[in-house]
Amino acid sequence: MKTGQKFKALRNHPLIDVLRRNKGNPRKLILMEPLWGIPANLIFPFATLYMYTQGITDVQIGLILSLGMVAQVFFSFFGGIITDKLGRKFTTMMGDFFGWSIACLIWAISDNFWLFLIAALVNCFEYINQTAWFCLLIEDAEPKDLVSVYTWAHIGGLVAIFFAPISGLLINNYSLVPVIRVLYIVFAVNMLIKIVITYRYCTETKQGAIRKAESKNTTVFQMINEYKKLIPKVLRNRNIMKVIIVSVILHVANLISLSFFGLYVTQRLGIAESYLAFFPILNAAVMLIFMVGVQHRLDSVSFRIPMWSGFILYALCLTLLILTPIGNVSFVIIYVFFTAVATAMIMPRKDALLQLNIDPVERARINALILAFTIAFASPFGYFAGWLSSIDRRLPFAFIFVIFIIAIIIVGRIRDPKFEENE
Repeated sequence: MKTGQKFKALRNHPLIDVLRRNKGNPRKLILMEPLWGIPANLIFPFATLYMYTQGITDVQIGLILSLGMVAQVFFSFFGGIITDKLGRKFTTMMGDFFGWSIACLIWAISDNFWLFLIAALVNCFEYINQTAWFCLLIEDAEPKDLVSVYTWAHIGGLVAIFFAPISGLLINNYSLVPVIRVLYIVFAVNMLIKIVITYRYCTETKQGAIRKAESKNTTVFQMINEYKKLIPKVLRNRNIMKVIIVSVILHVANLISLSFFGLYVTQRLGIAESYLAFFPILNAAVMLIFMVGVQHRLDSVSFRIPMWSGFILYALCLTLLILTPIGNVSFVIIYVFFTAVATAMIMPRKDALLQLNIDPVERARINALILAFTIAFASPFGYFAGWLSSIDRRLPFAFIFVIFIIAIIIVGRIRDPKFEENE
């Protein structure tokens, strides 16, 4: 194929077409995502080891996770009210400032349980930001484009993962703790830059402007009282409840995997710490290839079948990981490879499916309620997973396997959405 033909094919790719048509906030937020993703992916593979190396035990790590999640419920619950009253744009900037810039500066100086706990609690401002950011991302986009928009959001973070070897090289040349401290400072500065760009180039959404005007003369207590009507509305919607349960399962699984995968492969399987920077790269490469080359080909397939297939693949991968012989890195690579495929099939569809079943008028508050419920239900599992890991580092992943079986059953009962165009 000639260069001109390749360029034309690239321009006509469905993902490129969606980005070209959604010129406002979706494009700008997606292009900014590496500002968060690059430092995050330099740090996250080593975050648990950063604590563990400084004397934080498995149980204390689990306790920090669980206490942080209790605080996240509080912030998530009020996230919808704050997003409606202050606007999607301002709330996003506020969440980035406190939830990431300030939290990262605290993490950078942490050397004991209490400082790590304070950093985790300050990071909970991010859960106000999540409600606002997703509203800012998708509210002015066409409903039929949501899977592609969410795919781009994932791609924006995945591209940043290819910078992960930098942290591995730095740690090999120096040592883990000082390198991670510096990276947390870089993270804080990056988020300040992201705030400035958001302020300069993003705009309030149409629905955000309407809700800001409507709630201007409504007190916070009145808006809290209105949850009495919203909560039964969510509970009565079977489609939303099914997706919420799947979201909770994924949240718990992600929490446990991110927190204990590094400890499992290094402390039990005896695999070198340097591989922890390689695994996210493999994961990102596989997801990118799948999202760019395969994802749009599944658009004609129902939401349910790719999600269902993804969870079955997840379960098979966990079985492989649990049975991996000590020192066998090839099994871990296979696990990472196929888990990436499963994630690419599930996550954009799960996110889009949830938004397509939500009343657009109450999107911020319903999203906040769902996020609060998800975190509240998942909060005990951080400590529980830490306790399981202290007994046998395989047990947290056996637990994930069990809850994925539940997800497989639920996804089989989900109905595909019907699309309506934005006016």
